[in-house]
Amino acid sequence: MPQQITDDQLDAHLDAYLAAHEALAQAAARRQREQPGDVEPLLPVLAAHLRTEPRGLPVHAAQLPVLRRVDVDIAVAAVVEAAGGGRLVGIGGGDQKTHQSLSEILQNAGTWPAHFPLGPVDYHRAATGPDTARQVVAFGLHLFAVDDVPVALLQRRASMRHDGAPLVEVLCPDDAVAADVLTRVRHEMDARSALRGQVVTFSGSPFDPGESGVVHVRRPVVPREDVVLPDGTLERVERQVLGVARHRDALRAAGQHLKRGVLLYGPPGTGKTHTVRHLVGASPGTTVILLSGPALQLIGVAAETARALQPSIVVLEDCDLVAEERSVHSSSPVLFEVLDALDGLAADADVTFVLTTNRADVLEPALAQRPGRVDLAVEIPLPDDRARRRLFDLYGQGLPFTDAALSAAAGATAGMTASFVKEAIRRAVLLAAEAGRAVQDQDLGAAIAEMTGDSERITRSLLGVAG
Repeated sequence: MPQQITDDQLDAHLDAYLAAHEALAQAAARRQREQPGDVEPLLPVLAAHLRTEPRGLPVHAAQLPVLRRVDVDIAVAAVVEAAGGGRLVGIGGGDQKTHQSLSEILQNAGTWPAHFPLGPVDYHRAATGPDTARQVVAFGLHLFAVDDVPVALLQRRASMRHDGAPLVEVLCPDDAVAADVLTRVRHEMDARSALRGQVVTFSGSPFDPGESGVVHVRRPVVPREDVVLPDGTLERVERQVLGVARHRDALRAAGQHLKRGVLLYGPPGTGKTHTVRHLVGASPGTTVILLSGPALQLIGVAAETARALQPSIVVLEDCDLVAEERSVHSSSPVLFEVLDALDGLAADADVTFVLTTNRADVLEPALAQRPGRVDLAVEIPLPDDRARRRLFDLYGQGLPFTDAALSAAAGATAGMTASFVKEAIRRAVLLAAEAGRAVQDQDLGAAIAEMTGDSERITRSLLGVAG
């Protein structure tokens, strides 16, 4: 019969196995340290710079807004330059370094020196405007000194352990200096922001927050005369959005709040977005953040950025998609972020929220009615006869249509939207091009007849025409 092994014997075998495994690991680490090579270990460089054992120092970390990676890079460069310059080095170790904190990298570098040697700096190219870009440090270690106190600052583009946010980690023998460095970085981010005065839209990735980004948009130019609205409508909107900005000093002196919300509501295709484009173009130097569709989930980041870079405008297009009236059956979590963003601004913040919606009737009452959230609600209605004639003049500018044809077109399109008028002009030009001649009055009539026929009910719906 096979001899039975007692518990004491099992424990002895296990102890021997663990001791052999530990000895093997120590021998492998020793062999790796003794092997000559062209890699430079990280710890000796840090120890020489910091004048102490780096693994004994606390790590001061700051998680920064996910969509301001360029600002982080600009701010860190400014802090290092103000300190008299420094040395920028990279850290090897492949992709595993991006998943470890600085303290974990230091501890592992002590056990496995070759796993995290000095290496090349990782860079990422990011836009700073519609036609400009900047080489941003994606993973790099800045070695510098503040008033002779050594500082090591690790800058990384995005940390998946922190929802894709850029992370700055500081090692310093003086805790007060480390905290001051992080404060200076935050200050310089706002003072030198690449977003200030720009028109941008934010994009988010539901799969990888680190891939969220900023898209720069050229500031549109839409003259006032190209905005066709009922008399007095545009003036009211401009007074609330542009007038408050022009007279901010007088309002502050009188103790009046600057933050404001404007709601533009009406059927699709009537000119809400066109009006917004005019307001954006008439606000040079103002930071504008455009959010629509899935990007509305980034309202928190947008509000924080707008607050830091005021004067600013945050545009929420089709906000009814996320801000419908709450009920026991449904509620959008983005709605609460919108409400928090509108409520969270200081009264003297020169920040405007411009919201557009096709369904004011279902909009959350707390959003549409409470002062301080939305101060002005303006209807952008279907154009009347006079407005449609102005629209045909506007979109037909430069084309050889007679006044009689344009008047007839305006009369034949009652109940139609501005989008419908714009498409009718385009289709008239297309019909003439297919016939191989210049556009004529008859083409405009044919285009309108075609678009108002039964076969194009869906087209009319897509252009905002109801019924």
